[in-house]
Amino acid sequence: MNHQPAPTLGDLESDVMQRLWARDEPMAVRDVLNELNKGRTLAYTTVMTVLDNLHRKGMVTRQREGRSYLYAEALSQREYAGRLIADAAGRSGDRVGALMHFVDGLDPAEIRELRDALAGNDTARVGDHQPGREGPS
Repeated sequence: MNHQPAPTLGDLESDVMQRLWARDEPMAVRDVLNELNKGRTLAYTTVMTVLDNLHRKGMVTRQREGRSYLYAEALSQREYAGRLIADAAGRSGDRVGALMHFVDGLDPAEIRELRDALAGNDTARVGDHQPGREGPS
């Protein structure tokens, strides 16, 4: 399977992406800063630089709004996680073995979801499983 590798994200980049993934609409630098500063104090220019780096890495899109930009995810959290798993499995030298080891760590509901998705079951929604909630049977 050909795919682009997942970009490596630092801690602050990951925190910014978590804020963008949690939103349904694009965010201005100031909005991201306000969200991040609920637990710490960061400078506006720091967040602006992080968002610019994420844009260069292909993780976010941006559109001009007045004199600033609005940022949104370019990859969903699910797509990014999938790329990370594929990259790790590909580097292992035993892609199938690595994936099987990963699957061994899934709970029974997640395994049912995965089986349904692999079987082409349209009702399977891989990634919609929530801990403590039974998935499709």
